[in-house]
Amino acid sequence: MIRCLAYAFKAIFKSRASLVAENLCLRQQLVVFKRRQIRLRLRDADRRFWVLACQWFSGWRRSLIVVRPDTVVGWHRKGWKAYWRWRSRRPAGTGRRKIEPELRELIRRMARENPLWGQCRIQAELASLGFKVCARTVARYMRRPYDGCPSPGWRQFLNQHANEIWACDLFTVHTIWFRTLYVFFVIHHGTRELIHARVTAHPTSEWLAQQMLEACGISREPPHYLIHDRDGCFGASFNRRVASLKIKQIRTPVKAPRANAIAERWVRTIRNECLDHMLIMSHQHLRHSITEFIAYYNRWRPHRSLGQIAPCPQVKESRVNSATNLIAKPVLSGLHHVYQWAA
Repeated sequence: MIRCLAYAFKAIFKSRASLVAENLCLRQQLVVFKRRQIRLRLRDADRRFWVLACQWFSGWRRSLIVVRPDTVVGWHRKGWKAYWRWRSRRPAGTGRRKIEPELRELIRRMARENPLWGQCRIQAELASLGFKVCARTVARYMRRPYDGCPSPGWRQFLNQHANEIWACDLFTVHTIWFRTLYVFFVIHHGTRELIHARVTAHPTSEWLAQQMLEACGISREPPHYLIHDRDGCFGASFNRRVASLKIKQIRTPVKAPRANAIAERWVRTIRNECLDHMLIMSHQHLRHSITEFIAYYNRWRPHRSLGQIAPCPQVKESRVNSATNLIAKPVLSGLHHVYQWAA
């Protein structure tokens, strides 16, 4: 009773416009509650009403019951975004007019016949022939392939040159004595064969260059492409040694591990199937474990992208004997096993 009297006393000093606005807000919510629906749902007209009310009525927060005031503010922001998106749209028929196909072909012809000409030189030549074209338009059609086909994507490039691509990377391993060791490896894209892997505590550009020389060896032909990230270890010495081997380096973009997905996937494989189940004691222990796992990986471990065969599979005898004639040879102290027929 006292609260009602306080509200009535406060309403005496309110203006008539404020009372009408508050009454209108309450009546609008009453209409929403009177709708026959299981769950309270607001229509677009209800949202527009409250968006306008929050702009023209200062006491709209006190009259609001159906939703929270922050919800109305969110509606208002979405409305402004939609409005300016509508105002910023480009009308049909506007923008830079496209040049004729004959002129495009002329630009490509000039660029093909005159490899020393730039965009401004070609623009000047076109102006002397009576064609008015800006330099940016000339540069746009100079960069396009002359056959009109887009350049191949990254995945298509990897599939077409898989047998000519190697990938290399570094990953860290921590010993039980809190020492950090670095593992450098090289993997072949086409066969998924792990070509080379070495361990060090201090990777330098000279050390990585020596590892690339050892990976190529005498009996192995260097690849045409080498994919790696932008680590500082791949410095000047590494670049000179790779260039002397006539290998073209392809550096992946910054923070894009999927660009070197095959190398990153092998790191996950060796962690899940080897390193996560072992306590590394020292540099020699890590090198021995990685060497043994690589031999198992290249010769025996099936690979789904190769049709469930190993990268360098061993010749297996096919027999129809019982399973009791199989012999299991442990790998990594029984962490994995290799199965062969008994002699």
